[in-house]
Amino acid sequence: MRVLNATQHRRRASSKARAGNALLAWYDVHRRDLPWRAGPGQASDPYRVWLSEIMLQQTTVAAVAPYYRSFLTRWPDVGRLAAASQDEILSAWAGLGYYSRARNLHRAARIVANELGSIFPDNSAALRKLPGIGAYTAAAIAAIAFGECAPAMDANAARVMARFFAVEEPLPQVKPKLARLAAPLVPKDRPGDFAQGLMDLGSAICMPRRPLCGECPLAAHCQARRLGMTETLPVRAAKRARPLKRGAAYVALDGDGAVYLVRRPENGLLGAMLQPPLGAWRGAFPDRKTVLAEAPFTGTWSKKPGFVRHGFTHFELEMEVYVGQFHARPNGEGIWLFPAEISGAALPTVMRKLIGHALDTDAPLLAQLSSARTC
Repeated sequence: MRVLNATQHRRRASSKARAGNALLAWYDVHRRDLPWRAGPGQASDPYRVWLSEIMLQQTTVAAVAPYYRSFLTRWPDVGRLAAASQDEILSAWAGLGYYSRARNLHRAARIVANELGSIFPDNSAALRKLPGIGAYTAAAIAAIAFGECAPAMDANAARVMARFFAVEEPLPQVKPKLARLAAPLVPKDRPGDFAQGLMDLGSAICMPRRPLCGECPLAAHCQARRLGMTETLPVRAAKRARPLKRGAAYVALDGDGAVYLVRRPENGLLGAMLQPPLGAWRGAFPDRKTVLAEAPFTGTWSKKPGFVRHGFTHFELEMEVYVGQFHARPNGEGIWLFPAEISGAALPTVMRKLIGHALDTDAPLLAQLSSARTC
């Protein structure tokens, strides 16, 4: 193992300090104007930082911005968010995807409001004890809201650091190593700006393909650029093929056009969200006998042409849609909602697709449903 002398240690420390300062100088000029981001010299609100970071998990800034503004208008502080019902939270979240985030958001809000006096933990270790907060999210909140020197490795920051240090181990498994390598770069006086600077740099300059190295403030210190590896880094682990599942959805309508919906189990995929009744998911579409056996009510079920396809993180789903017309409402444990009510209900995107497919282009609801954001 190579042992560095005191002079070499000082040179390395000086180089890292220059890199951190260069990033901050670039950020001061090019920082993005985001609705959750405090202005230069302003203190960050921990509630706003936490809310935005939970929403941004596995979701783009463009998709999150309108949801964030809506949440903040409706629930401007953690106490009011905690006082809301889970249904209200899920309904406001509908279309943003990854719904466990919304349930964890609500659970964490109640802990902070009811057990911590509406004061968020001020360090990453304590933040990680809240539902829905992992290593990256805790580091980001701690750095931005509380000034902790915690390196936050979101996808953008990890890409920048993988190139900066020429790390050839695959993402996402190598993120903890990247965080350790990045830690000495974080300036003690501006860790939050450093974290947000890395995010902005990865978004605007150090992009996945064709990074703009000539415009990068870290170019002089970047090992990947020195080695000619910017196009090959970071390395990503091979993706597993996603299996295809198929099934049937049942859209029951009463004589006034209301739709019958049931609630999914609290835990698991799309937990606690509303949906039309569904049959089992298999490798093939069910035959007619199975369709009738799995239908929620006995009656005449007409199959709509085609099917609805939707992608989840770990599998693809194709659903045939069957429509049943019932003059009198059959007995069931679900609820009946009119089309005007569905747009504000806690339905995930895939369930809106199914109802939209059932109601055709003649249904006034379809325009609202088809504009819903993809999960």
